[in-house]
Amino acid sequence: MAAGRTKSAAPKQAPLYHAVDHGPAVTLSPELLAPPQRDGGWGPYAEAFLRFNRPALDALDVKAEAHASSGGFSIRLAPGGKTGAVPLRSAQTGRVVGGLLVSPRFGWSGVGRVLAETGWPALPEFLPLPMVPGSGREVPPWVLAGPVLARLEAMLQRMQRGYQQREAVLGSPRGRILWNRYIAESLVRGQWHRVPCRFPDLGHDPLLRSYARWVLERVHADLVRVGRGDPVAVGLATVAQDLLQALADVQPQRPRRHELGLLGRGRVTDEALRLGIEAMAWVEEERGLGGGREMDGLAWALSLETLWESYVEAVVRREARLTGGEVRVGRLGETLVPITWQDPVRRSLSHLVPDIVVRRGRAVYVIDAKYKAHLADLDEVGWRRFTEKEKAAHRADFHQVLAYAGLYDAEEIIAVLVYPVQQWLWASMTSGSRSVICGEFVRGERRTQVRLVGLPFGSMTSNVSTIMQNYPVMGSFL
Repeated sequence: MAAGRTKSAAPKQAPLYHAVDHGPAVTLSPELLAPPQRDGGWGPYAEAFLRFNRPALDALDVKAEAHASSGGFSIRLAPGGKTGAVPLRSAQTGRVVGGLLVSPRFGWSGVGRVLAETGWPALPEFLPLPMVPGSGREVPPWVLAGPVLARLEAMLQRMQRGYQQREAVLGSPRGRILWNRYIAESLVRGQWHRVPCRFPDLGHDPLLRSYARWVLERVHADLVRVGRGDPVAVGLATVAQDLLQALADVQPQRPRRHELGLLGRGRVTDEALRLGIEAMAWVEEERGLGGGREMDGLAWALSLETLWESYVEAVVRREARLTGGEVRVGRLGETLVPITWQDPVRRSLSHLVPDIVVRRGRAVYVIDAKYKAHLADLDEVGWRRFTEKEKAAHRADFHQVLAYAGLYDAEEIIAVLVYPVQQWLWASMTSGSRSVICGEFVRGERRTQVRLVGLPFGSMTSNVSTIMQNYPVMGSFL
């Protein structure tokens, strides 16, 4: 190397921090997210970092914890009940300089199977945030493919119904001008530029269908390419192939970004079409979420607590069909019990909403799904080794389901708390008759049973018969 010449430094890779839902907090490196300080810490920039990043962290259910110690000041990110990815902004400039990815503690495959087997009840929510550096190839293909296919299926179904006549006041003529309204409403007010029109909304449009075919072929190819060994990806590839059959009459054409932008900014009034066009733009722009070709990915979040509730509901409904039982669920407002306050201004809760209520014969089962590790921890260490924080959280769950149980009058009242456990642990607990912990208490003539139930997360199809055979839910679970 010639004298005086120095080798240029390689560009610094934006850090992507990894965490697990409800797992240990992640300690951030200030030298990557703030200007260098003499002591190597955050200096005066800690507060700025928290301010810039709080909206993204809140969207992902992540709590930022600031700690001061003899070794200096530190910032830790404590994950909650969501999986997903968000960008991290510089404490100095507010620009994106890194990212945070929270993975599910039961593994991507478990979450994917639950989503697929329960009909995608909780789709990932795409956040209005910048791209997340380095996250594009860190998640499985179904994270983006599932929502994209759901949106395109809804769009194609809407398009099959054909054109829909719309009326609107536009800045320039479109379709047929409504002259009588133009004279009576616009001309008399001197608003020459306001033109009432009647026009067909976008329906069975051949260009849009060509775009849809190109997108579906791209999604299908990505699922096949990266989905070997991933049953969810294989299943979604089949869905994509089925949708492609409905587009066999058109040739694939890569969407023109400009045209998609125009469509998304107002030419489409139907919600299904608008969402479908947005999904096509994600794929055309290679937004890199779930098997994409780019390193960076979209910001997104998925509530695992909501997903767990959906999973428990699906298991209960299956068992109810086998054993007989009337199922009502809180998400549909079927279990809501209003609270009437004497002073409506000074009140607290307006109602109680149990997750699931099942009536079967003389019994009422009040079921609350809890996405917590309490049952696994009880099996491993026992109640005495719970921390005071863990004990308080479990007591709150216990008191809540008992309060719900007190709403019903029946010969048998069974309050059930359902917790997720790993597949291997559930098998061990089942073989040792530990997957259900039963108790009861009596007050006067009222007898209430209490059950703590463990369910294996993400194994519904393959193990449902085994689950039914080994459960006190409705036969033995219920």
